[in-house]
Amino acid sequence: MMQTPQEEPYRRGMVVVAHPDDAEFGCSGTVAKWCKEGLEVVYVIVTDGSKGTPDREITPQQLVEMRRQEQIAAGKVLGLKEVVFLGYPDAYLQPTLELRRDIVRQIRRFRPDILYVTP
Repeated sequence: MMQTPQEEPYRRGMVVVAHPDDAEFGCSGTVAKWCKEGLEVVYVIVTDGSKGTPDREITPQQLVEMRRQEQIAAGKVLGLKEVVFLGYPDAYLQPTLELRRDIVRQIRRFRPDILYVTP
């Protein structure tokens, strides 16, 4: 009887989302499970999060920094290896060659076994 090679367990995961906190609404339960199981998980956040607040007193740059810090804190709670911010302006994202290149660069850098991408 022919033996099939045993599959190696996943070791690395990556989540690519458009905005800070998108992953928390979409897959944070799964990510928490992955981290608990010992996977090294990385978030790649594409936009800077500079839009979408009802607070007219906060500047876009303040909002960017606040969302960055919130995302880093959420990553620590989940046990992420790293959070990468690509810094594209919020609300102006286009499917450009540059964007694809930047995402592929992170995939090649971290070499995930599992890749979760939101639309």
